Amino acid sequence: MTRGFLVLSAAGLMAASCCAPEARSEARTVKVAVAASLTEAFTALAKEYETEHPGVRIRPTFAASSALAQQVNDAAPLDVFASADEESMSKVTVAGNALDPKVFARNRLAILVGKGNPKAITSLADLAGPGVVFLLCAPEAPCGRFGAAALEKAKVKARPASLEENVKGVVSKVALGEADAGIVYATDVKAAAGRAEGVDIDIDGDPALTAVYPIALTRQADDVEAASGWVDFVLSERGQQTLSRFGFLPP
Repeated sequence: MTRGFLVLSAAGLMAASCCAPEARSEARTVKVAVAASLTEAFTALAKEYETEHPGVRIRPTFAASSALAQQVNDAAPLDVFASADEESMSKVTVAGNALDPKVFARNRLAILVGKGNPKAITSLADLAGPGVVFLLCAPEAPCGRFGAAALEKAKVKARPASLEENVKGVVSKVALGEADAGIVYATDVKAAAGRAEGVDIDIDGDPALTAVYPIALTRQADDVEAASGWVDFVLSERGQQTLSRFGFLPP
């Protein structure tokens, strides 16, 4: 092989490289702000989606919806917001930082108690019993607002031992035996199976005590196509089946 041929070959390769379509060197990433109560469900949904779309990576951030709404309004680099309540989503849409939210799931309240339910808690009224240590989420978090409303509706005057940042904080402390009970969502009871137990809250059909979960693209979404594909998946029949498996109610 001559030197001249080598030079021509190298030049040809360079020309082909210049003219070929630019390939993505990294996967497309969708950064999702997700309500803490969706931790298990959205972790599973992300794995399913990534398996079917190997060029896309879903990167969730789990926290209280109120905190996430503030992050979106502060222009944090987030592409999608999935909230546990319409109020938090409204704060973002009114500010013009989220687009066309759609409800993708609902949830209901429940009481989480330690394994074996040692304090024999059967209702909200028992949370006011002597020696019962119970927890609520902070009032700015949806689970805290709904929990306080449930206690008020049931006319139960019980003082929580602490107000947790989000619902997973309540779950963790009850499961570890640091509290006797906490007001959480039914899906959290399901997720904590084996570590804690659940007690139903019997407040018939009050829509104010049902958590409604909307999802939307943020105004600052970096890859609108990839983010829209993820939102469509959550809303799809496949996504709904996964959410149902984790105990969420349909929209």
